[in-house]
Amino acid sequence: MVRSARPNATTAPSPDVPRIAIMSAFDAEWQALRAATDITGSRVVNNRTYYFGRLAGHDVVLLLSGFSMVNAAMTTQALLDRIPVKAIVFSGIAGGVNPGLNVGDVTVPAQWGNYQEQVFARETAQGFEPARRTTDFGGYGMMFPQGTSVTVAGAPPDSLVRQFWFQADSTSLAIARTVASQVTLSRCTSGGTCLAHAPRIVVGGNGVSGPTFVDNAAYREWVWKTFRADALDMETSAVALVAQENAVPYIAFRSLSDLAGGNGDRNEARTFGVLASANSAAVVMAFLKALPPTAFPPSRRR
Repeated sequence: MVRSARPNATTAPSPDVPRIAIMSAFDAEWQALRAATDITGSRVVNNRTYYFGRLAGHDVVLLLSGFSMVNAAMTTQALLDRIPVKAIVFSGIAGGVNPGLNVGDVTVPAQWGNYQEQVFARETAQGFEPARRTTDFGGYGMMFPQGTSVTVAGAPPDSLVRQFWFQADSTSLAIARTVASQVTLSRCTSGGTCLAHAPRIVVGGNGVSGPTFVDNAAYREWVWKTFRADALDMETSAVALVAQENAVPYIAFRSLSDLAGGNGDRNEARTFGVLASANSAAVVMAFLKALPPTAFPPSRRR
């Protein structure tokens, strides 16, 4: 059952204006972006608030996806069913996987994979033998990554293929590359705790998403060797899949709050999570300011 907006939850947003959706998983990730938005109205759908307004010269709708894959997919589809969305921009934090990156760096991957869609393999005398394989990726013990079932544009209804990587919008990536050298990222928290290095922005490469918070050095090393992922998170590939199914372009900006178990004695997300969120938001703001009003064509939804 779909829950409708609460009475008086809508305050005059135009339902027909095509907008860029600005999404984050939780409140700390979008505070700077929401504060910078000239909010003209709001609407509550399924207990999620959509904020309508103008940001960096664009008509936008801001919302939280909620934590993890199911929430992210559900919230994205609910949004696209109700609002004419031109593109999706996701801003948030992630765990660092690439050993060449550090906390505070901002990653803007060219593609995202659902790396924890898996087959748990039977153990045999010869080792773990998966009953099916839809990718060439090796396993982590008994766990073997699989492609996600997606529909096929132009094919008969309900035709399915397995797909692992979901491509970010090429126009958006090009603009992100252009602004990367123009953004100064924060190095110190408001409490005076500073990173040992100057953060940087990396555009391109891979990201992966799954429904687990990763804080394990051995698993992190396997993720790097297997997928060459710069970052891992818990939402982006779910948003990317829904975006593809609806023919809506997307791009995700993820700043590293921790190293997913690859640092020394403790996870640093509690220390640098707010800083990482602010760094991601800073790059998103620069991206939106550089984004031409005509960057995205009218919706190509199937």
